[in-house]
Amino acid sequence: MTIRAKILKTLILGAPASGKGTISSRIVKKYNVEHVSSGDKLRDHIEKQTELGKEVKKYLNEGKLVPDDVIIKFMIMELKKVESKPWLLDGFPRTVAQANALWKVQPVDLVLNLVVPFEVIIDRVKNRWVHLPSGRVYNIGFNTPKVMGKDDVTGEDLIQRPDDKPEAVQKRLQIYESVTRPVITFYKEKGILKEFEGRTSDEIWPKVTAYLDPILK
Repeated sequence: MTIRAKILKTLILGAPASGKGTISSRIVKKYNVEHVSSGDKLRDHIEKQTELGKEVKKYLNEGKLVPDDVIIKFMIMELKKVESKPWLLDGFPRTVAQANALWKVQPVDLVLNLVVPFEVIIDRVKNRWVHLPSGRVYNIGFNTPKVMGKDDVTGEDLIQRPDDKPEAVQKRLQIYESVTRPVITFYKEKGILKEFEGRTSDEIWPKVTAYLDPILK
């Protein structure tokens, strides 16, 4: 089976800090698809201090999800910019209302769900530092920067995002479990969901490529 002939719309799901960013960047590089990350797009707005950015920052600092109406309108606008290309959507939808809104406008073809134990995620996030302008992520002890606290490429400061602090992560995981779990069921019922279990991205990645190679090559 190959669906490369049509413009493939793929979605990646997984709890916060489950490795979606890492797996997504590898998919984008290997299969040459456009990466549409709601987190990256929103952080760009936060950095530029747009009205949307200020509103979103308030929710993230409290460890809350951005309201459906705000994120739906924003993400559908972002997807229209890449409608003529194959893409991988990361970080959206997070609720059934968002999934339904997306399905009406742009049904996806494949949904990849990363399944990582929550205790592994909390441990990982304690050590996560980010270079905000580029989105580069470092994990102390796994993907450690060459100079502690500095980005490898630019030498600029790394930060720990407020939503990466353990107490905020715990809260986000609880929200994820109650709010996003039904999204997994939504796509399972559509018959397009594939789950990949593991503790690290390196453990999950070979399973992802084994699944995507026959479809995307």
